[in-house]
Amino acid sequence: MEKTLELCCELIRRPSVTPEDAGCQALMMERLQQLGFTCTGLPCGEVSNFWAEHGTDGPILVFAGHTDVVPTGPTEQWRTPPFEPTLIDGTLFGRGAADMKGSLAAMLVACEEFIDQHPDHPGRIGFLVTSDEEGPAVDGTVKVLDYLQQQGQSIDWCLVGEPSSTHALGDVIKNGRRGSLGAELTIKGVQGHIAYPHLADNPIHQALPALQALAVEVWDQGNEFFPPTSLQISNINGGTGATNVIPGEVAIQFNFRFSTEVTAIQLQHRTEAILRGHQLDYDIQWRLSGQPFFTASGKLVDATVASIREITGCDTELSTSGGTSDGRFIAPTGAQVVELGPINATIHKLNEQVLASDLPRLAAIYRRILERLLLLQGV
Repeated sequence: MEKTLELCCELIRRPSVTPEDAGCQALMMERLQQLGFTCTGLPCGEVSNFWAEHGTDGPILVFAGHTDVVPTGPTEQWRTPPFEPTLIDGTLFGRGAADMKGSLAAMLVACEEFIDQHPDHPGRIGFLVTSDEEGPAVDGTVKVLDYLQQQGQSIDWCLVGEPSSTHALGDVIKNGRRGSLGAELTIKGVQGHIAYPHLADNPIHQALPALQALAVEVWDQGNEFFPPTSLQISNINGGTGATNVIPGEVAIQFNFRFSTEVTAIQLQHRTEAILRGHQLDYDIQWRLSGQPFFTASGKLVDATVASIREITGCDTELSTSGGTSDGRFIAPTGAQVVELGPINATIHKLNEQVLASDLPRLAAIYRRILERLLLLQGV
């Protein structure tokens, strides 16, 4: 079996449902240590993390990723058992195949091949791996970055293995992401009998005009790199379960995905101005999951685009769409960040899958990025 595919299968066999790692990182560290990497385990609570480094000086290219996967859902609805990697007609099935054990395998194989050819390479290579990307993301990458800061370490270039491709390997890479700002809003009323509405105050009725105003508000126009900021209401919960009781409060959850044209503080202030304008008695709790980030054309983007074209023959699209990733924690440190991985059509779904032939090609792309950044630029 081809070595990248074989390693991906070994990782899939480990049922690392977040925040479990199930031995994935031990396997990776063992192979990295055989290459001469210095590996440091950085567990935090239930989360497994590690940092690994090869080389002694110069700029560093860091491969970042996560060993945790989302739950499988109903296993009886899978075509094959989710933690038994199965190859059918050139397609590898298994939870984590695309998100993101395929990328982790390709990163490791790329480094094995690169170091085998260039054991005394200029510059440095790093690995930043967590089991807390699919979970709360509070004890994972951020903790490793805290460790690096304490060590006086900084990251120059970071390649995150998120599944970025849409239709073909490398057709899309992420060179930025929108920010994510969530809110839990409680609108208060007065509970009462349905038959005596004048003795109650229905918070659902109060909420509807305000929610409509939030839904139609134009927060910004976006820019050449980001689409306009959007707000989506995800949950509305109110009532006692009885049909003859006016509820005393209603709870609403919503989320902004925002561009660099507006700040989280501005969104909070504008939202609360709309709520006050509707004379609501409310409480709101905000949670900022990540700021927007953007990596302009430069050494990392150019090396990634050129390597994709060399290996696949296709031109890639730079995109900031999609959800958040751990790149949101890494970019604010000053690092250039790009996300490149397999086709994302089946991530988080039943029957998650990846084209087996894409895995060695992804490893080849990663290796060419290493060569372009550490060798061809004369670091």
